[in-house]
Amino acid sequence: MAGPAAVLMGLFIVLPFLFAIGLSFTNQRLISPNPTQFVGLSNYSQLLGIGLLTLEPERDDAGEILREEDGTVSYPALRGYTRNNPDYPQFDGMREWFSVSLGESRTYVLARDVVFAKAVVNTIIFVLVVAPVQGGLALVLALLINQKLRGINVFRAIYFMPVVVSIVVVSLLWRFIYDGQSGLLNNLLGALTFGAFPRIDWLGNPSTALGAIIAMSIWQAVGFHMVIWLSGLQTISPSLYEAAAIEGASKWQTFRYVTWPGLRNTAVLVLIVITMQAFALFAQIDVMTSGGPLDSTQTIVFQAVERGYGKQDISGGSTISVILFVFVLAISLLQRWLTREKK
Repeated sequence: MAGPAAVLMGLFIVLPFLFAIGLSFTNQRLISPNPTQFVGLSNYSQLLGIGLLTLEPERDDAGEILREEDGTVSYPALRGYTRNNPDYPQFDGMREWFSVSLGESRTYVLARDVVFAKAVVNTIIFVLVVAPVQGGLALVLALLINQKLRGINVFRAIYFMPVVVSIVVVSLLWRFIYDGQSGLLNNLLGALTFGAFPRIDWLGNPSTALGAIIAMSIWQAVGFHMVIWLSGLQTISPSLYEAAAIEGASKWQTFRYVTWPGLRNTAVLVLIVITMQAFALFAQIDVMTSGGPLDSTQTIVFQAVERGYGKQDISGGSTISVILFVFVLAISLLQRWLTREKK
């Protein structure tokens, strides 16, 4: 009975992934008159190349630090170190990602592919924020609806409703909500503050775009994880709660010593599911921001699709996919190891 499913998974999941691994070592493009060539690890080097360069400020003949017209310290041109400099071949072709001032010196973090570096950081931020917040909020909702009250099924349906709506539709809806001119969020905040709150282009501002998508993503999927928590709550024996009540345990003690131990396996499942979904962030970015503004919402999966199909660089997209697979596999193994350690 498992044969047909195994064949389909092999054809449409395993085989394409094996092809992706092979293509990541080539310069394959979707439409190119040039023959495919084996390039080894150059694709990985291009994506993962990171360098640190510390520069001292420029000084005049008297040893005084030179400054720009606006008063900032003047440093040597970075291009002199990243463009055909025989003394620094490791920085050739790199661009500035960001820089940090340490005393008088300034340390530059360079990357061969700044956009991909931003995508990795944005994805990690998304995972670190969404996983605990969404999981915790889903647990709170599950505890609230795990009661025998009249009409409780109505609240369960309301909380779960965003899950059954297409993520594309939800993204379009929230794009209108976040609109900087006539969006519902700005109108609501303006009404609550009697016009004192300034209008913000939530998706057009690099400092708020990723946070806006995080908030929408948490709202959209919290109902799904609520159901998983609810199923775990309903497996806990009522006799344990009765014993806790007889012993005079408070609500917090009951949760700590009865509910939470009974949800340990469920917590691992929820954490893994949320992490996998967070790393696969794509639809929200594609519909709402297309990776902008200023690459502030780039993600790993969006980069893989954009390069593989948008720019027809199938080798680059395959390389990103392999890197993502290794990264997610490492996170999964780490989660499994931490779970075993706790047990």
